[in-house]
Amino acid sequence: MGAAVYGGDMDSDLAVTSGLVIPRAELRERFSRSSGPGGQSVNTTDSRVELSFDIPSSTVLTDRARAQLVRRLAGRLVDGVLTVSASEHRSQLMNRQAARQKLARILRAALTPPSPVRRPTRPSRAAGERRLAAKRRRSAVKRTRRTERHEE
Repeated sequence: MGAAVYGGDMDSDLAVTSGLVIPRAELRERFSRSSGPGGQSVNTTDSRVELSFDIPSSTVLTDRARAQLVRRLAGRLVDGVLTVSASEHRSQLMNRQAARQKLARILRAALTPPSPVRRPTRPSRAAGERRLAAKRRRSAVKRTRRTERHEE
């Protein structure tokens, strides 16, 4: 196996985070014809790539990470398998790299810890008074404009 690279080499493991590297053997690739422009080779090359990762049967995920991925990616999973596709490039190699980067990005985002819950706070009394004073000033400006316009 090659070195773990973010997105990188097609025959290497996929580094998602510094602590999580998915072995190449746990990734499945499928190729198909891509829609869109392609010139003379458009109907002959299978440049579209589908990259799949079976989360429940992965050997590198901890139980906690597996549960978090399944929970956070529930809408994207089909029988526990996360599949991403890439067809934005004409070359199969570039689409393979794009699919690997996309998969790593999705897994990284799903594994980040949730942000702390926001505790609602009230504006200070001084802030409330400043807001009301500004409203009074604005109201006075509009009131003076109203009387000026009607005197003409």
